Amino acid sequence: MTRQLPEMPAGLWEEQAAWWQEGFTEGADEEYVEQIMPLAARWLDGAERILDVGTGEGQVARQSVARGASTVVGIDPTRAQIVEAAARGGGPAYALGGAHALPFAAGAFDAVVACLVFEHVVAVDEALAEVARVLRPGGRFAFFLNHPLLQTPSSGWIDDHVLDPPEQYWRIGPYLKEDLTLEEVEPGIRIPFVHRPLGRYVNAMAAHDLLLRHMEEPAPPPGFLARSPEYPQGADYPRLLVLVAEKVDGLAPMPASAASGTDGT
Repeated sequence: MTRQLPEMPAGLWEEQAAWWQEGFTEGADEEYVEQIMPLAARWLDGAERILDVGTGEGQVARQSVARGASTVVGIDPTRAQIVEAAARGGGPAYALGGAHALPFAAGAFDAVVACLVFEHVVAVDEALAEVARVLRPGGRFAFFLNHPLLQTPSSGWIDDHVLDPPEQYWRIGPYLKEDLTLEEVEPGIRIPFVHRPLGRYVNAMAAHDLLLRHMEEPAPPPGFLARSPEYPQGADYPRLLVLVAEKVDGLAPMPASAASGTDGT
């Protein structure tokens, strides 16, 4: 069930922190174990100073320390997550705060990672500006998103028995509309999601000197597919999108006519 919201509900993430910790960390979730964590390692390895935006209970931050980063900081606006992250240890430092106002100096980090975070951030332009500000020139932004096209609100499998023979296909919900919805992801668990089309993210990144260098749309990993054998076509529809950008100071702005899709006449 999905319903639209006028604004981000206060306190909801504090209420759902334990659900996240139990269901998506410490090996509990196949997508994290088989796909997200290895991809995070791949794109963060070699960076000495890493910021994990929306760190949750810190699993990506801990992995970065274990793989040799000298300074790793995790930041999250949910106190229950930061308390748990500190309790789990592993070497990172943690701070309480939001992506739109990062309490760090300009150029403080070699890499920034945001893993399935910006779907829950309303102030996207301010947050991406802050990511760019705290990255050093040449620094890397590893940006993990629920796929903006294929994971829109109201998307899901359809078993169409009107057709002969019956077919299964993936229904895509409204894509171009940017909105905030509350989704019931499990009975009694409601999570706020901000849907935006992909271009909204890419253009905002470019506006803040974050140049897209690489994009990945991996198939869901085997462990996830094994949970839904009744949908064998699941391997054809990516759930995850990974954008890897480089901080390039002084990118020339696009001409207004090009950015708006007009010829300027």
